[in-house]
Amino acid sequence: MISSRRLAEREGITSAQVRKDLSCFGSFGRRGLGYDVANLRVEIREILGLARRWRVAVVGAGNVGAALLAYRGFEKQGFDVVAVFDRDPARIGIRLGTRVVQDVASLPAVAAREQVEIGVIATPPRAAQEVTDLLVAAGVGGILNFAPRKLFVPAHVALRTVDMAMELESLSFALARARPPRDGSPPRERGARSARA
Repeated sequence: MISSRRLAEREGITSAQVRKDLSCFGSFGRRGLGYDVANLRVEIREILGLARRWRVAVVGAGNVGAALLAYRGFEKQGFDVVAVFDRDPARIGIRLGTRVVQDVASLPAVAAREQVEIGVIATPPRAAQEVTDLLVAAGVGGILNFAPRKLFVPAHVALRTVDMAMELESLSFALARARPPRDGSPPRERGARSARA
């Protein structure tokens, strides 16, 4: 068993927030006792859609695509890469992990045959929207975008973009707020205004 207080401590939030968030999906705990860990894991996996396996295609077999294909954590979490595509003739036909890179022109047929549900875009920015359109036309319902550009999809397609520059900016902000200023004065409190404001 685990209490909402212990769950909250692990995540840096309040126990009330833990209870509120979980209550949005049902009743999982017992007042005064907490949550059965094994059951809670099953329920959370179900909520996140991880109680089944997902069929994934990676488009772009360059550095980012190759790194993603080398990562074994996806398979452990239920994401099976069933196809990889590229348009560069030098990459088509090479083996990356357990997959052979296929021509992106074959994406619609392969996606239908392999029942691809999630597409991962690891292409240069200029090709990303074209690839997105191919994935949408092939019936892919979810797209994870690593290309540094805004993409447009219909409302029925889920799109998530991993923006590395934005994540680094977020870290930069966190580090700048945590360090004392160079003049030796104490760091400002979050949300504090300067004397001139």
